[in-house]
Amino acid sequence: MNLEDRFFYIQSIIDVYDREIIDYHIGLRCEGEDAAATLVRALMRRNLFESDVKPVIRSDNGPQFTSNKFEDKCLEVNVEHERIPCKTPNKNAHIESFHRIFEDECLGHREFESYEDTYKKVLHLFISSLYNPRE
Repeated sequence: MNLEDRFFYIQSIIDVYDREIIDYHIGLRCEGEDAAATLVRALMRRNLFESDVKPVIRSDNGPQFTSNKFEDKCLEVNVEHERIPCKTPNKNAHIESFHRIFEDECLGHREFESYEDTYKKVLHLFISSLYNPRE
């Protein structure tokens, strides 16, 4: 079984104040450089990249968030990064809830033909869910 047969990653940044997904990464893998690029895009979308006041980024302890590339990017852009304790997803409830709803309501038990098919359909569903958020 190759990588395309097993994994598909969605990494999102949510603003817990307005519960909007600011930016996301979708792909066969999610590494430190992907998480760092998503962080930069999120800051730019909220016009915070050059701001003196930056948000606190909270994440789990996935390898992309414990990587030197992500930590270095947080330092470079002057963003405080806090990681939740292991096995405590409730401390990151907003994003965990969003991903669960997205998985249940948008993905369900769909079958996908290939990575390309998956990417197109998930991207369409993901973007649709962003523009039609749950009330």
